[in-house]
Amino acid sequence: MSSTQQHRQDAHDAHDAHGPYDGQDADAPGRHGSYDVVVVGGGAAGLSAALILGRSRRSVLVVDAGEPRNAPAAHMQGYPSRDGMPPAEFLAVVRAEVAGYGGVLVRDRVTHAAPDGSGEFDVTLAGGGRVHARRLVVATGLVDELPDVPGLAERWGRDVIHCPYCHGYEVRDQPVGVLYSPAAGIHQALLFSQLSDDVTLFLDGADEDALPDADWQLLAAAGVSVVSGPVAGLVVTDDRLTGVRLAGGRVFARSVLVVAPRMVPRDTLLTALGARTQETPAGPFTAVDATGLTSVPGVWAAGNATGPAEQVVHAAAAGYRAGTVINMDLLHADLERAAERRRAGVFSPEGERAVARARKAAVPS
Repeated sequence: MSSTQQHRQDAHDAHDAHGPYDGQDADAPGRHGSYDVVVVGGGAAGLSAALILGRSRRSVLVVDAGEPRNAPAAHMQGYPSRDGMPPAEFLAVVRAEVAGYGGVLVRDRVTHAAPDGSGEFDVTLAGGGRVHARRLVVATGLVDELPDVPGLAERWGRDVIHCPYCHGYEVRDQPVGVLYSPAAGIHQALLFSQLSDDVTLFLDGADEDALPDADWQLLAAAGVSVVSGPVAGLVVTDDRLTGVRLAGGRVFARSVLVVAPRMVPRDTLLTALGARTQETPAGPFTAVDATGLTSVPGVWAAGNATGPAEQVVHAAAAGYRAGTVINMDLLHADLERAAERRRAGVFSPEGERAVARARKAAVPS
């Protein structure tokens, strides 16, 4: 069996929800020492970066707190060849692939990262370990802060959803409710009208007169019904959403409720490092260039840590891209260092042996 086939077999054998974390305690070797790259966050973006770096024979440590954004979802959609795959299974497969290339994965949390004065970083883990990293990838994602509607959080990722591309096809032709939010406006209602002929927009206390005439025209054209009044809660029967209840007591039968969560980046580490942010429709997120490099030299960010619209497939692509650029960055740094030693004429036993071998080979026998 080839090494590639073995990696694939290892991946297929790792379909448990936990994956190949090393199980080390805070004093184990994997929690100390130096790595080419420390990846903070073990979702699609972080693991993708670790995978390509491992394939480039870089030493990589992935530190993952085990809090993936899509954990409540039963399946993920839109990822070619993995459409419909449970998120936990997907992550377990990729963890096995990373481990197959020598990557170290630990269940822990990075509490602090600081430049060491040489362009590299000292990283502190919550479990008590400390490691050194030549480069950092921060792929810590974001947190969805849900509307304050009783019973809504318990249904999140099941029949309370937010994205037509993530979950829309699975709820096609069902009675869909959309909870209005000033940030999202009528956008979600229009998108879900492609998937169902029975869509109701709940204004949840918003002023009808505040909606522009153009919005009303689009809602009418899409066949979306509009209901005024504050939403008081959900009606759940046999562990299924069956309705939306207004404050006045009236219940509208719905099988699905679409909401617009407030998306808050997990950017504490990036902020502490001084990374610049930029405004997005969802608020400030860490600014990165086309490769994922932040304003802090040596620090890359990928996935939802950089923006609210990154789906799993986007996050994986961003991690891959960051990994390739980091490898090239490290390669240039290593070669520049070697060239500087050569220019300085620094003695080394390895160098002298290489010169001796070259001279011997040049002497005619």
